[in-house]
Amino acid sequence: MARRGLLIILSSPSGAGKSTLSLRLRAWDPTIRFSVSATTRPPRPGEVDGQDYHFRSEAEFKQMVREGRMLEHAHVFGNFYGSPRGPVEEAIGQGCDVLFDVDWQGAQQVRNSPLKDSVLSIFLLPPSITELRRRLEERGKDTTEVIEKRMEKSWDEISHWDAYDYVLVNDDLDATEAQLKTIVTAERLRRPQQPGLVDHVRRLQTEFEESL
Repeated sequence: MARRGLLIILSSPSGAGKSTLSLRLRAWDPTIRFSVSATTRPPRPGEVDGQDYHFRSEAEFKQMVREGRMLEHAHVFGNFYGSPRGPVEEAIGQGCDVLFDVDWQGAQQVRNSPLKDSVLSIFLLPPSITELRRRLEERGKDTTEVIEKRMEKSWDEISHWDAYDYVLVNDDLDATEAQLKTIVTAERLRRPQQPGLVDHVRRLQTEFEESL
C-alpha cells in the first residue's frame, strides 16, 4: 500500500556525524530526497539553481515567507535561508521521505508547520565533548579559530536535545547507522503514514459481510 512520506530532521552539533549519517541514509535508500534550501545569497562558481540552492532575491524570499511557502527560515550572516514548502509537500505526497539538515531552531519551525504530522526528528549526541573536539580537529577542514567557534556553539545545540523524537549517542558510526535505519523503518509503518489502510480495512469489512 502507498504510504505518506516523512520529513526527517537530522540535527547535531558540528562534528557529531550528521553529514556522514545523512549520506549513509540516502545510500541505503536513494528515494530519500534532500530538502534543497532557498537563499538570497548569490550563487558561487559551479552552483546550480534548484540543485545546490533555490536562488531568490530578497523580495521573492520575503514574499514566500508571507505567503506561508517556507517551512522554516532564518537570517544568517546577512542572507536569508529557508526550506520551500512546495517541493516537500509534493515529495511526501508521492510517498518519498525528505531529509532536512537544520539546526534546532529550524527543526522547531518545521515541527510547528502545517506538515508537522509527518515530521520525524532525530538528534545526534557525541559520546563526549573531548571526542567532539577531536573529530573537528581530525577532519582538517577548519582553522583553530573556526573550531573554537564551533565548540562554543555546540552546547547551544546540545541543550535542545530533548525537543527531538529520538536521540542517538554516536559513539560507533556503524551502530548509530543501524539504529537510524531502524527508526526510519518503524516510523514509515506508523498508522498515520499509511493512508491506504482505511480503504484496505473497508474492503476487508465488505468481504467479511459478503461471506456471511
